[in-house]
Amino acid sequence: MARKTYSAEFPRDAVELYRCTPSATVAGIAADLGVMDSTLSGWIKAAGVPIRGQSRPPAAVVPGDETSAQELARLRARVAELEGETRKLATERETLRAAAKYFAGETNW
Repeated sequence: MARKTYSAEFPRDAVELYRCTPSATVAGIAADLGVMDSTLSGWIKAAGVPIRGQSRPPAAVVPGDETSAQELARLRARVAELEGETRKLATERETLRAAAKYFAGETNW
């Protein structure tokens, strides 16, 4: 099987996507980008970014049973999660724009 070559920008963008997405896994991002897990892991390690462990989903909380401090902590965690998702989507959008621009330049019609 032929070895794939990637532009210098692609691994940088992939590592940035992983770094900016706290809830993402190496396997999930690799699948989204169409690369092998080991390839993405190598890029992440080469960039000096620590690989995170598997995170557990938060336990379900009944809104009436929590104190105001617990509610505040839960809502802050949710805001952080949503901000991470927004960063992930923005990075994915920029990666797709760059890919579309790259492939549009390759067409010979």
